[in-house]
Amino acid sequence: MYLTKIKATIIFSILILPNILFGQVIFDDRQVLVTEEDYHDLSTPYHATLSFFYNLREESYDPEAASRVLTLNAANAKDASKLAIQLKQIFDGNAVFVKINEVPNESDYIDTLYSNQSKYFFDTKQLPLVYLEKVGKEWKFSAFTVSQIEEMHHETYPYGTDRLLNLLPKLGSQVYLGLHFWQFVGLFLLILLLFLSHKLITFLLDKVFLYLMGKLGYGYVGEKFLLPVARVTSIYLIVVLSSLFIRLLQLPIEVVSIVVKILNAAKPFIITIVFYKIVDIVSLYFGRLAEKTESTLDDQLVPLIRKTLKAFVVIIGSLFVLKEGLEVDIVPFLTGLSIGGLAFALAAQDTIKNFFGSIMIFIDKPFQVGDWITSGDVDGTVEEVGFRSTRVRTFRNSVMYIPNGKIADATIDNHGLRQYRRFYTTLTVTYDTPPELIQAFVEGLRQIVDSHPHTRKDAYNIYFNNLSAYSQDIMFYIFFQVGTWPEELKCRHEILVQIVKLAKTLGVRFALPTQTLHMESFPEKKTLVPSYEQEKTVYAAKLQEFLSTELTRKDN
Repeated sequence: MYLTKIKATIIFSILILPNILFGQVIFDDRQVLVTEEDYHDLSTPYHATLSFFYNLREESYDPEAASRVLTLNAANAKDASKLAIQLKQIFDGNAVFVKINEVPNESDYIDTLYSNQSKYFFDTKQLPLVYLEKVGKEWKFSAFTVSQIEEMHHETYPYGTDRLLNLLPKLGSQVYLGLHFWQFVGLFLLILLLFLSHKLITFLLDKVFLYLMGKLGYGYVGEKFLLPVARVTSIYLIVVLSSLFIRLLQLPIEVVSIVVKILNAAKPFIITIVFYKIVDIVSLYFGRLAEKTESTLDDQLVPLIRKTLKAFVVIIGSLFVLKEGLEVDIVPFLTGLSIGGLAFALAAQDTIKNFFGSIMIFIDKPFQVGDWITSGDVDGTVEEVGFRSTRVRTFRNSVMYIPNGKIADATIDNHGLRQYRRFYTTLTVTYDTPPELIQAFVEGLRQIVDSHPHTRKDAYNIYFNNLSAYSQDIMFYIFFQVGTWPEELKCRHEILVQIVKLAKTLGVRFALPTQTLHMESFPEKKTLVPSYEQEKTVYAAKLQEFLSTELTRKDN
């Protein structure tokens, strides 16, 4: 189906560039022999293509002859030459060039790849609406293609830039270094336009934009986060301007195709950078919201969201650069990725389990950073919650990394979520302590609890509740309303110091687990049994003295 050598009288050598470039038509390294009649022959897709582009080249410019390759009707027949020129400009603007040696040279050619009909598509990606079809015994651009020329031309040269196609060549057609004078002028104007656009955008961003952000009270946010995004966006605008005006210069097709491909790749690349920086702005907003909540787990969630979003932006942006910019077919890659994803999932099932475990932790919030948790062998303070594991600082000051999948399935005792912290102990007094003194001591203990600023006042139990082998036992069962363990220890210290002072004031002796032999009567020796006051009022007075001297101090 590909080109075979045609006998002719004209030899075009690949060594002479102007002679082998018919606008978009390119020969390969072989010498091709053609005849004069081939430029008016429409019997095959090859001859129709050659006739169209040859009659629109500068050396043999004949738009009327080129228009014979178009399928015309009564409505557009009078604009045939104009439509032919516009169609060639569409090829130019989209950087689509035709390798003439690859165009089929068969009269009965059938497109088996796309339509299974007598059609030939030049580029199904860039120009899917442009194709040749067999009309009778001749190959011509289809009637549908001709009907779409005006619209495609407007899309290729938008915003009125198509007017410059006719204006620029009037500046001069002299040739210097292989380019026309008007092309040099167009390059100069394009560079000047990009330079002035860069200066204008820089001024608007650095002066006007920052000034307005400062007036609104967001000067730091504007300079730190919004200004980098705006600067990258300005580069995108310059790239868009370049892609619009580079087509007007009608440079050699190899140059245009390379430049257009670079610009097309730059667009998704710059957009990826913009969204990459926008993630920082979104993270800043989420961080402000996290600061307003009491949970510290939100503070750990914000950097994880930022990293995840950035990874997502980079992956999606890379796919768009490959597909839209470099025109790489990513469908096989995605297909292979889906198949490989299954194998990856089986190989990394523990990692995936930990990932979903981390999601459950962030959703259920069984603990937060700073909480003291106990779960099996784990006993310590949570320092960080990641996507794979949770870091816990033990009370030995070592660090434990526990997979989140294991934590999600485990029973967790979160000491950090306690509203009250219990303190329970037994105060043992000697058997020789009279009941009146025990009663006064218990009342004093209750006063100590009521006067402490961090104890729970509505639920505590202080009672003389047991007679053990060596002591009379007083149950001391209270709660502290504090948030951390160090605060709890401080409160315990304060309470215990007051208990010791109360016991010393009242004369209460704490019993020890010992056996004592008392000699109640011994010549010339006093008995070891202490003497106690029998009157209740005496102990009441001593209790009142303790309350007035100890519990009224400001440092309690």
